[in-house]
Amino acid sequence: MAALNLTAESFDQVISSGQLVLVDFWATWCRPCMMMGPIVEELSDEFDGRVVVAKINVDEEGVSDICGRFGITNIPNMKLFRNGVEVGNVVGAVPKATLKSAIEKNL
Repeated sequence: MAALNLTAESFDQVISSGQLVLVDFWATWCRPCMMMGPIVEELSDEFDGRVVVAKINVDEEGVSDICGRFGITNIPNMKLFRNGVEVGNVVGAVPKATLKSAIEKNL
């Protein structure tokens, strides 16, 4: 299943769903974000039904408030949430195995 595209309005509802949620904070102008995009999509397929994988564009309206709330100053930034609480974080363009390991550690 493809990663969900979040908005500022849908963000809190999704991260509070009770499931483990991976959120990729990205932007269209960010080269490392473009490198991580296909990896995030692959992990969405691999963890389908076990993890909600989502993306949120930091340049969209209202998202800067969310970035401020979670201390996001660099992208790509992949945060893991459970019941609305951050439980993990991976920053930068990393190998697929690094991000997969972070997810598995929190399942």
